[in-house]
Amino acid sequence: MDQRQQIKNALQLCIDKRKDELHALSWDIWSRPELAGEETRAHDRLVHFLSQDDPAWTVQSCYKLPTAFRASWGPVGGGAGYPVLNVAFLCEYDALPGMGHACGHNLIAEITVLGTPAEEDIGGKIELIKAGAFADIDLVFMAHPAQQDASFLPCVALDEVSVKYYGKASHASAYPWDGVNALDAAVLAYNNISVLRQQLKPEWRIHGVIKHGGVKPNIIPAYTELNFYLRTPLLKELCDLKAKAEACFRAAAVATGCQVEMTYPPNTFCNILPNATLANLYEMNGKELGIQFPKEPANFSGSTDFGNVSVIVPGIHPFFYICTNALNHTEEYAEAAGGEKAQLYTLRTAKALAMTAVDVVCCPEVLRQVREDFSLAKLKQEK
Repeated sequence: MDQRQQIKNALQLCIDKRKDELHALSWDIWSRPELAGEETRAHDRLVHFLSQDDPAWTVQSCYKLPTAFRASWGPVGGGAGYPVLNVAFLCEYDALPGMGHACGHNLIAEITVLGTPAEEDIGGKIELIKAGAFADIDLVFMAHPAQQDASFLPCVALDEVSVKYYGKASHASAYPWDGVNALDAAVLAYNNISVLRQQLKPEWRIHGVIKHGGVKPNIIPAYTELNFYLRTPLLKELCDLKAKAEACFRAAAVATGCQVEMTYPPNTFCNILPNATLANLYEMNGKELGIQFPKEPANFSGSTDFGNVSVIVPGIHPFFYICTNALNHTEEYAEAAGGEKAQLYTLRTAKALAMTAVDVVCCPEVLRQVREDFSLAKLKQEK
């Protein structure tokens, strides 16, 4: 048995030995869900867990962001002849409004050493990139719960737009002619987008809600607000979709006599760049552990701020089954994410990620291939 396999075996035993503690950690985060940017308890729980684990760990709480952390263990790649690499395992632990951990982020928190909050909202990883948190990182690993096991699913680019209409209030029955109806503008905008979908590419997505539609039926609304997500497979396609959507929003303003204001958050989510070498290694290690990968993974149109990380650092973001047919972002998935059955699949995924990291750290030729794949993917993204 070569040294690489010995290390892999030791990692598996270590994870098995700590499975009860890891389950307790996951359940604790699941049972007390916190929204994006507010994950103070999850942050403290994870920091405490890692601080007690081993004196070789150096744990930094509130790292760059109030609810982010960084935990470093020993000299990375310390063996003779091995490259000295800084390998990061990422986690998420924010929950969804009204649904708790319906995306299973409590499970991701079991397999990490770099805490990255607020994925569901502001894009915490993007803020960490801006703050320099990835400047000294060579490789990134992360996995996310889903409906199947897959070494790669094409997460798409995402932008968010807030659309506000300003009209004029008036009594809706006595003096309707004196008002300018901002709700009419919001309804027209929503319908304009619905009609626009007929002319969009099959892979493009646009969806939204009316966040504010007025105060009372007898008052013509002077203010309304909508919130839309725009998604395309590639970052460069977002500009075209944004232009089409903005035309719909402006047309509604012109038709009703309202003023319109469109604002975008500072963080745009990039699509994830694939890395064939890492994906193949992950599948090889996963199959050794009993993971079954479908020949044709299902289509997926979700988005993640990991895409922005994949643009600056080589990495992998596989998905893993957690013993449920429920879909992400549903109450049923939230329940499954807190269940004991999910633990087997979560820890098996943790082992596969760790084994893949060993393959790269212990083999300079593999590292070279990973970096070549990264460079090639970046070139394709920019064309």
